[in-house]
Amino acid sequence: MDRNVYLPQLARIIEIKEEVGGPRPIKSFRTKFVDGPGFIHRCGQCAMLSVFGKGESMISISSSPLVKDYLQFSVLKTGRVTTALHELERGDLIGLRGPYGNGFPVEDWKGKNLVFIGGGIGLAPIWSVLQTTLLDRFSYGELTLIYGARTSRDLVFKEELKELKSKMPVYLSIDVAEPEWQEFVGFVPQNVSHRKPTPENTIAITCGPPIMIKFVIQALKELGFADEQIYTTVENKMKCGIGKCGRCNIGFHYVCKDGPVYSWAELKKLPQEY
Repeated sequence: MDRNVYLPQLARIIEIKEEVGGPRPIKSFRTKFVDGPGFIHRCGQCAMLSVFGKGESMISISSSPLVKDYLQFSVLKTGRVTTALHELERGDLIGLRGPYGNGFPVEDWKGKNLVFIGGGIGLAPIWSVLQTTLLDRFSYGELTLIYGARTSRDLVFKEELKELKSKMPVYLSIDVAEPEWQEFVGFVPQNVSHRKPTPENTIAITCGPPIMIKFVIQALKELGFADEQIYTTVENKMKCGIGKCGRCNIGFHYVCKDGPVYSWAELKKLPQEY
């Protein structure tokens, strides 16, 4: 008998890392399936995380498919389920079902330069792509990361970013100046315009708050990027994950099945409901 798609698989939290403290805390959870290898995901896909007795929430998978030891989820504490998740400890059990969505076409990008552009927790959905290209480094051209947050405290993956600077150009920013900050001050789209990534043989991947994405795309267009060279994700509310509940639709398009990854050429053709 086919497995019930609504039933999650058990997974154990094997590591918890606090990425950001304060009023908008972010934690990264590394999980491992209890029974067998679980599922195989693609870069950009999501999974439904269950905190038993509290509910479930769709979260981007931030680890690379090439990493087999765990699945990582970086979660901003915002509501009932994510609050409950933040209260869990190493060794606790959660439910996982998925993976959902279409993913980034990383195979089609081999031989191209990649520019990753993230804001705040929006780095998590593209972190999987970045790590995958680093693990298969010689299949891609130049890699560049442009990333920012409200303050230096709100930057995720701080330790990883320090290490990343030895492997590729990393341009960080914060919205407002701080005494010890040595890098760009301003919004992420402004940093994109400042760094001027070349569109030649290049794909730009961006994720963050919708208003940031809007102006990042505008900046990229001004730099000469074609619609087909710009990719982003749509973070509509996804409740079932299989296109049945209708919570995530854009017209007749279901983000949980047809997205969440879109090129700007695809996204601009959809009804302006997002």
